[in-house]
Amino acid sequence: MKNNKKNYYIAVDMEGLPCVVGTYGAGVTESSPCYQIARREATREANAAARALFESGAETVVVWDNHGTGINLIYDELDERVLIVNGAGSKKRFPEMDSSFAGVIYIGYHAYDTPYATLAHVYSSTAFQYQKVNGKSVGEMQIDGAIAGRIGVPVIFASSDDMCIAQAKESFPWITTCEVKKCLAWGSAMSKHPKAVENEIYEGIKNAVANISDCELYKFTEPFEYEVRYKRTEYAIGSSLRSYDNKPFEVVDAYTRRGSLMIPEHIFEF
Repeated sequence: MKNNKKNYYIAVDMEGLPCVVGTYGAGVTESSPCYQIARREATREANAAARALFESGAETVVVWDNHGTGINLIYDELDERVLIVNGAGSKKRFPEMDSSFAGVIYIGYHAYDTPYATLAHVYSSTAFQYQKVNGKSVGEMQIDGAIAGRIGVPVIFASSDDMCIAQAKESFPWITTCEVKKCLAWGSAMSKHPKAVENEIYEGIKNAVANISDCELYKFTEPFEYEVRYKRTEYAIGSSLRSYDNKPFEVVDAYTRRGSLMIPEHIFEF
């Protein structure tokens, strides 16, 4: 895909960072012993990505702090040239991104629910057991990628653990990746040294930009079948999801709802 655009969007999560394993049963929260490590490393990796992008000719680089409350990075330590999106309350993914952007970079993303995958979940580790599109499990990378694809922006790079990287390569065969740790369990991993990871991200993103013409747009069929399994029955009962024909989602069982949506943004209208 020909791409002469100069704007880039860095989406920063935390579970897929090196040496970040969270707290058993709670993930990466402000009370987690790993949280301060995660804040610093996410900031450094965002900087490595931004530096590579600017050195590759980027004009605008947006850093989106999208973990949890959206207030995690150490903002005054970010590259002064970037724009910063943070905070919570909006269900919109990729705020202010439009078709003028050349590519999306995933930093610190994680696998969808998979045996032994470190900190695996989809958007909320307390609300959802899984989410499926057209019968196949998907995670935040796939849903976010489909939203970006509808805007006209390809996913060009991802850094994460080995299981998340395998999922990324399956969904985005063209993607450049950086594997930062090997999953051992939901709360355990063997990581590369953070500084080594930052260097790999810098080099990887330079390579991704150089080969951006090989990247494609990732999209779901429209409409697509969407199935969500909640972790508590009251969450399923309270779901307000409706199919594109305005019919309530099918009650598959006490925890699961299924219906048809026209665009991936509608997944967040729960």
